[in-house]
Amino acid sequence: MEKPIRVLHVLGGVGLGGAESRIMDLYRQMDREEIQFDFLVHSAAVKKGFQKVRQTGSDTGERNNKSDGCVRKPEFYDEEIQAMGGHIYVLPKFKVYNYFTYQKAVKAFFAAHRNFRVVQGHMTSTAGIYLPIAKRAGVPVSVAHARNAGVVKGLKGLATRFFRRGLAKKADFCFACSQLAGQDVFGEAAMKEGQVKVIYNAIDVGRFTYDEKARQEARAQLRLSGELVLGHVGRFQYQKNHPYLLEVFAAVCEKRKDAVLLLLGDGEDRPAMEEKCRRLGIDGSVRFMGNRKDAERFYQAMDYFLLPSFFEGLPGVLVEAQAAGLRCLVSDTVTGEAKATDLVTYLSIEEPPARWAKEILKQVDYARRDTSQELREAGFDVRTQAQGYRQFYLTGDSSQI
Repeated sequence: MEKPIRVLHVLGGVGLGGAESRIMDLYRQMDREEIQFDFLVHSAAVKKGFQKVRQTGSDTGERNNKSDGCVRKPEFYDEEIQAMGGHIYVLPKFKVYNYFTYQKAVKAFFAAHRNFRVVQGHMTSTAGIYLPIAKRAGVPVSVAHARNAGVVKGLKGLATRFFRRGLAKKADFCFACSQLAGQDVFGEAAMKEGQVKVIYNAIDVGRFTYDEKARQEARAQLRLSGELVLGHVGRFQYQKNHPYLLEVFAAVCEKRKDAVLLLLGDGEDRPAMEEKCRRLGIDGSVRFMGNRKDAERFYQAMDYFLLPSFFEGLPGVLVEAQAAGLRCLVSDTVTGEAKATDLVTYLSIEEPPARWAKEILKQVDYARRDTSQELREAGFDVRTQAQGYRQFYLTGDSSQI
């Protein structure tokens, strides 16, 4: 067998998102002389065919991703992927109306790249298109991996549902990050028939483990002393429900004038949320920290974690928060499988924000602790999970994951 074998991960992009972060956690654990990851992403900068992102330093990809005046901008993980020996390929973004152009581009890609042992599709909205094409091109193993348990509202969501139909029959393996995600993407019948394997989103537990010294250092760097620090990590988009989060925080501020909210992440809705902070009169207490490579430092600085999402698959950020010993208040739409410790409380986002604020203030006095062993025993340690994935990528045996 030629080494390293190459595994292709298909995604919307390689920005700082949940699925992307979990794949990168796994990538870092691989012996890259044995197994190498490549990435097939999507961009409006490519109109036809496919392109490969060159390793060009700080302007990675910009010089060779031009098409019809568009430019694919480098994303968060571009540099790290290329530093580890991975390749990034780019397809046109799927828009439904360009179905035949997209299909043609996928066919051209796999006709030109026949060296993958595994294609693992995390972008399930179009996996029903690209996975069968990959198989016909000779890829030995195809995987559809459900990473979320819901879709956005409107026509985009309806299109996603349509193109996912029958996906369980179009892949050699069906993986899901939770029972809820598996049911949402592959359907109840596929779950009942045992066609779907649930694999929790694992993290590097040691990176996030609570440490009092690290906490004090982080708070000092952020110029925090005795403030009540709430936190959230997530992209600024519909799914994460930032408007409700800010209303909850405003209700907390009515009782605790010393409250501070740290928001990690970026996205299209950020400007609107900055404006909402001003309207609520909490802009002086909310800190927009952007995308961070050192998220673990901010978890240490927090006192409490919030996740009022409309839907999730199995949120890695909630696992990270628990690893940091944080109490967490979470929407009851989030799967209970993410509750690895007794630190998580679920509450409906149908409740008024003041109800969430009351629950937070009731719970903020507690002792932080090292939860690393609890997370490992619950199956959330990527170092252990990587051993099972290694076996799968090499042999096609998924029983050890």
